[in-house]
Amino acid sequence: MNSGLLSKCKHIFHLSGLLFALFILQIVTSCDRPKSKQLLGEQTNVKNIDLPEIIEKGKLTILAENSSISFFIYRGKKMGFEYELLREYAHYLGVDIEVKIVRNLDNLIGLLNAGEGDMIACNYAMNPNRMKYINFSKPYMQTPLVLVQKNPEGWEKMHPDKTNKMMIRDLLLLAHKKIHVWRNSSYYLRLINLQDEICDTIYIQAQDGKKSTEEMIELVSEGEIEYTIAEKNVALINQRFIENIDIRTLISVDQKIGFGIRKSSLLLKASFDQWLAKFKQKKAFKHIYAKYFVKEDLTVQAQYGLSSLKGQLSNFDKYFKKAAKKYNFEWLLLASVSYHESRFNPNARGFGGAYSIMQFMPGTGPKYGVYPNSPVEVQINGGAKKLGKDYLSWEMIPDKEQREKFTLATYNAGRSHIEDAQRLAEKHGMDPLKWDDNVEVMMLNLSKAEYYRDPVVKNGALRGARTYRYVRKIYAQYLEWKTIFN
Repeated sequence: MNSGLLSKCKHIFHLSGLLFALFILQIVTSCDRPKSKQLLGEQTNVKNIDLPEIIEKGKLTILAENSSISFFIYRGKKMGFEYELLREYAHYLGVDIEVKIVRNLDNLIGLLNAGEGDMIACNYAMNPNRMKYINFSKPYMQTPLVLVQKNPEGWEKMHPDKTNKMMIRDLLLLAHKKIHVWRNSSYYLRLINLQDEICDTIYIQAQDGKKSTEEMIELVSEGEIEYTIAEKNVALINQRFIENIDIRTLISVDQKIGFGIRKSSLLLKASFDQWLAKFKQKKAFKHIYAKYFVKEDLTVQAQYGLSSLKGQLSNFDKYFKKAAKKYNFEWLLLASVSYHESRFNPNARGFGGAYSIMQFMPGTGPKYGVYPNSPVEVQINGGAKKLGKDYLSWEMIPDKEQREKFTLATYNAGRSHIEDAQRLAEKHGMDPLKWDDNVEVMMLNLSKAEYYRDPVVKNGALRGARTYRYVRKIYAQYLEWKTIFN
């Protein structure tokens, strides 16, 4: 290690003698490293890559999955609670952050130990099996496991007490139920132990690491499987987009969630643990946490902009009509997007830092002249400009209704993912210029490995069910309002 690099490392730790102590600890613990275990895809030869090498190469590489907690792209923005947390740490180190998406989670530990990444960022729960082969950072969160089950048909119109009686709340009722979970997960271990606790059999449907927890949740929502297990933090985020799932049944005490780190990366672990302890006390951590896990109550917002005047939809009708006329877009469709996004609340704050009555992302709003403190007329004008631009960009779609649906999908998911779904539709003999029952089907399939790994897909996986429901819900609302207000 050259003197400049050593000086930089010492500056990071701010602790006299820590480098020497960790060097001695590394020697003492090296004899305890696993030699030939392969249960979780471990490598026999663990790479000796530590903090000095990370700083020298100028980047921190994280092994992530495509999920709401780990890493994903939403409306063109790189997101994920763990990604944002580690991006802050990389900035602290003065290095870039590189994301490697792992398609099979069974390979996580093997890839880490082989030096393909520096940290595992996959909402990774600490358990004894994993800790045989890797270290963990100090936990950034503790969260229980929950049972994910589908609400009964018509649940929206039922009294909550009636719905509650139809769900599994007593864990004894899990006897003889089929529950699909990842085999190498804390869920699987919990179900094994739960069988002993209830003195009965649970039919555990063990899955390999190619299917994520979020994919399992979607399968429950669609009725393809009955139950799965998820950490509550994951379930809460998914419930924002998948409204028909119930996640209120706890099946465990809190689990510690942290980042996986090689046993040979002792300096990295010490540095990160020290940084995390301080960062968790800062407003920046609270902001990132709230962005993902503090859900705004839209039931209060629902009445914000609704008009009490007969024949008027909202208090902002004149702004919707003016903006829609300027950008050649249907005003009621513009209003439907606004209602779905914010319940007509100009002060709404949503997922990923979205703001305004049209829920612009922080990186997109300024392009259309919209900022968090912009007047509502400016917010609506920006939304109309964005939707009008998207509508014009789909000029190759001959049917007006289908073109409007492509426009809504673009507003929700971004153009690149829609084009991926089009290419898949064409490859599978569907009409790439028709949304209904064609491209929308492939949007759903973008969450499935056999589809998002297809060479025609250029932008990776997407929780396409969100966009599928987004388009259907908004367009149905638009057609309903069209019969009333036009």
